[in-house]
Amino acid sequence: MALVYLKELDTETKLAIWKIEETAEELLDRLQLDEREKAILDRFSKGKRTLHWLASRVLLRYLLKTNEFISCPSDENGKPYLPNYPYEISFTHSYDYAGLIMSQKGPCGIDLEIIKDKVVRIKEKFLKPDELAFIPNDNIEQLYACWCAKEAVYKLQGNKGISFLDNMTILPFQYKPQGVMTLMLRKGGLIKSFQVYYENFQDYMLGYVVDVP
Repeated sequence: MALVYLKELDTETKLAIWKIEETAEELLDRLQLDEREKAILDRFSKGKRTLHWLASRVLLRYLLKTNEFISCPSDENGKPYLPNYPYEISFTHSYDYAGLIMSQKGPCGIDLEIIKDKVVRIKEKFLKPDELAFIPNDNIEQLYACWCAKEAVYKLQGNKGISFLDNMTILPFQYKPQGVMTLMLRKGGLIKSFQVYYENFQDYMLGYVVDVP
């Protein structure tokens, strides 16, 4: 397992990406699992899902600088949390990579997606006409930046029944290989804006966000 990306946004927030090169058995050797986590692993079919789950937990131990057991359950909406550490966290994974963001500032979200042209076929499922209007010539990288931004905010707010299409709107921005966009979240009487960062990482798109009070 190789650390391929580490970024400290400030003294309270950091994110990292690992390339998964080990077998499941090699990853397991680096972990201490309780009965709840062993039961979760038993429900997975062998393959990428198992590797992603294991690698995410190894990465968490790396960032927290401990080899000891770390309790990392999920709430009723599937959002992971750390009952014994003062961090909010979010996981992501795509193909051979696992990623993690952790912050003491507030809720956070991260998403990593391999860039493929299939996003053009589903663009209307997650972007409104007004959003598509500022993306020239179906720019695939910009479409993925928008997807990662919405996924990161979705994770940040706790996976609570938010629609990418109906509840999230990205304001116009000019795409660069690395940049920031503004995303408006509207649900019921709630209207909140988020600054979501994105960057092209090799053949992937990375998006991340922290909700600063």
